[in-house]
Amino acid sequence: QLVESGGGLVQPGGSLRLSCTSSTPGMGYHHIGWFHQAPGKGREGVSCIGSRFKTHYLDSVKDRFIVSRDNDKNTVYLQMNSLKPEDAGHYYCAAQLSFRDCELSPSGYKSWGPGTQVTVSS
Repeated sequence: QLVESGGGLVQPGGSLRLSCTSSTPGMGYHHIGWFHQAPGKGREGVSCIGSRFKTHYLDSVKDRFIVSRDNDKNTVYLQMNSLKPEDAGHYYCAAQLSFRDCELSPSGYKSWGPGTQVTVSS
């Protein structure tokens, strides 16, 4: 239902923009979270955007990543700037239906995409 794209290889300090697109209408009613999984580690929420466009960020990405959404295109974006080697890994998006603000915890999210790989290396 959700599909991520935009991953790839980038040098430290570079930028990437990830996209999360839904194949079904109604994405605008859901919170969308972005999650990072480094090799050998668990999945960690890095950013989320609520159905009313309120955003949250993990402290380590707060001044570098920007999450946005275009409900007309059923797509949520994650602009990643000043990338660091520790940002490398698999990035997933997922949807959450809640009356509360979006959360960075993976629990409560459903409809996970297959993910996209980000490699940060010189």
